[in-house]
Amino acid sequence: MNAFLDYEKLYNTYFMEIYSFVMTIVKNSHQAEEITQEVFFKALNTKKTYEGKSSEFTWLCAIAKNTALDAIRRSNRTQTLEEDIVSDSNMEKCLEDEEMTLRIHQILHNMDEPYKEVFQLRIFGELSFVKIGQIFGKTESWARVTYHRARLKIQERMKENE
Repeated sequence: MNAFLDYEKLYNTYFMEIYSFVMTIVKNSHQAEEITQEVFFKALNTKKTYEGKSSEFTWLCAIAKNTALDAIRRSNRTQTLEEDIVSDSNMEKCLEDEEMTLRIHQILHNMDEPYKEVFQLRIFGELSFVKIGQIFGKTESWARVTYHRARLKIQERMKENE
């Protein structure tokens, strides 16, 4: 298999996951798209140096993290990586706290569709993005992006209410 096909497979396999990861860092869809494209460009140019000591996804995440942090520095943002990255596990921990769960449900109650339903299907229904996409007659990528945007909306509203 030639290098271009390997790169195309890498891109098709990991694009949405890397985009979602970058979105958690920069919280701007346009900037996240640009950074994600830059990540795959860097991966194409440095594939020869990839030693296989970690998974391709881990390798891409490392490139993504460094590229996103460089972009943040260039735009003079002062937030740290720890403040910017909010993972699903943190959201699940919030849901374990009864008071926090009530706040999230109140936010969800007033949230627009399809964000509300996609978030509920993912977190409470524990459905995969593929299945969520099928329910809506959309793609897995659409489900991932919609879920990620719902998470961001919840986080923003929680910060507003603090």
